[in-house]
Amino acid sequence: MLRSGTSKASRRNVLKGVGMATVGASLGASLPPVGSALAQGAPAAAKGPKLLEMEGKAKLAVLGDKPLVAETQAELLDDNVTPTNKLFIRNNGQVPDVTGDPKAWKVKIDGEVNTPLEITVGDLMSKFPAVTYQLMLECGGNGRSFFSPDARGNQWTNGGAGCPMWTGVRLADVLKSAGLKSSAVYIGSYGADPTLAGDTDKPSISRGVPIAKAMEEHSLIAFKLNGQDMPLIHGAPVRLVIPGWPASVSTKWLNRIWVRDKEHDGPGMGGFSYRVPKTPIVPGSKGNEKDMAILESMPVRSVITFPADGSKLTSRKLDLRGHAWAGDFDIKTVDISTDYGVTWKPAKVDAPANKYAWQNFSASIELPTTGYYEVWAKATDSKGVTQPFQAANWNPQGYGANPINRIRVLVES
Repeated sequence: MLRSGTSKASRRNVLKGVGMATVGASLGASLPPVGSALAQGAPAAAKGPKLLEMEGKAKLAVLGDKPLVAETQAELLDDNVTPTNKLFIRNNGQVPDVTGDPKAWKVKIDGEVNTPLEITVGDLMSKFPAVTYQLMLECGGNGRSFFSPDARGNQWTNGGAGCPMWTGVRLADVLKSAGLKSSAVYIGSYGADPTLAGDTDKPSISRGVPIAKAMEEHSLIAFKLNGQDMPLIHGAPVRLVIPGWPASVSTKWLNRIWVRDKEHDGPGMGGFSYRVPKTPIVPGSKGNEKDMAILESMPVRSVITFPADGSKLTSRKLDLRGHAWAGDFDIKTVDISTDYGVTWKPAKVDAPANKYAWQNFSASIELPTTGYYEVWAKATDSKGVTQPFQAANWNPQGYGANPINRIRVLVES
């Protein structure tokens, strides 16, 4: 049986998540940061971010060591399907000590159900149909570094996101087998990760979603990532994947789902945690906990993944590509500007692989002359909501920052 046991100013000048080595070598460290009007007063970066050194993982940008938090630089997000080694890492406590047969790992389903269950991973695999989807996973604080003034928490740029292939069973099938009572309105989920202090008798975090979201066909109890057994760092043996919503509800090292008759109130569900203001507040102010709403569907976002920020081009023809996504919604359009938003040209936007997968975009643009350019991308979702020019709706914990994406290029003669 299994058991469980860089400064923000510098990061702004690194251009929202791309290492200064790339920018400095390509364009020269004396060039202004992208959107420099939005980062006035920020000193020049002396070096790039600390890079992750972990077997089986790419050199992600480390945002924190305790707990481990590492984001994926924009150019590493270029794959249509995010490789496991390039998927971001966001822990809340320590990584549990997991030993034994993964199929013997147990998940408890209790609370507002007719038949409480304690089901093994092996039973999940044998008793329920397996499904595979490409699904977005995105940290609730993705984009936090774009807020001004600073908001609390890890200073993500756009790299707290990825879209790999997940294989598992539908959470709805498991909940149905337990028999939901009419009183069931919410789930709360728990993982085996100890707290940072090493406590195993209390959760490091426990978040949840309404029953309607839990019962969607794309909400999974997943045991494979990109066709391989789930790696420990990403939640093995099993984890939840609740796409389109903050990744904090996609509990890793899953060992319990508590069906509730009210909104879940575990650690990470109260105060300002994963909440945004109902009424806009003054940036930098304390805020009012009573005026906060739970962050549910993640905001519309686009990321240019090629060329990398700081690239030197030998042709005025600019071929670019990237991804866009919008929580529970689809992407309607992505538009590109090379003249600071004076004019915009539509990019080609591909259909998603399935609901909750990001959408690839591409464009070929002829630049008028040689020289320095900023390339801007803005996405608009199926509700007609578009990315703002700068991070909006400031909140103390820094959720929902999704300004238009910018890169710099230099066209040489």
